[in-house]
Amino acid sequence: MRVVTLSHDYPYPPEKVWSIATDFAALEEVMRGRIAFSGLPEGRVRTGQVIDVGVSMFGVLPEQPYHMEVLECDDEAMLLRSSELGAGVKEWNHTLKVTPLEHGARLSDRIEIEAGFLTPLYAAWAKYLYKARHAPRLRLLAGDAALAKKTLETER
Repeated sequence: MRVVTLSHDYPYPPEKVWSIATDFAALEEVMRGRIAFSGLPEGRVRTGQVIDVGVSMFGVLPEQPYHMEVLECDDEAMLLRSSELGAGVKEWNHTLKVTPLEHGARLSDRIEIEAGFLTPLYAAWAKYLYKARHAPRLRLLAGDAALAKKTLETER
């Protein structure tokens, strides 16, 4: 088993970061070009949810089945824990936590991976994927802020 941990800071309120991090449409957007999904649900992640999707690396490799069980999605604690498997992975346990900072929020990911002799390769892939989510999340958060500002201006 390998453990991958990453943290990214965002100059946005923790609730906004949490909302983006637990939204399936946002997940699809931050993974665009790296992972293509089929059968991804709409809305937000919720405790007890069981999700079976197809995943394709870069959207060009053959689609593989992938299974995810949401063990915990706590909006108050801004904590998400899931147990996942598929596409060659025997075990992929993900914990996502959003923590308030003085001027924004920190999103931390911890992924425990077991994939037999391919575990080091999957760990490297996980590190790449989760690091690559940062820039698209910043764009989504910035777009959301711009939309909120526009809404406020039109309400005046």
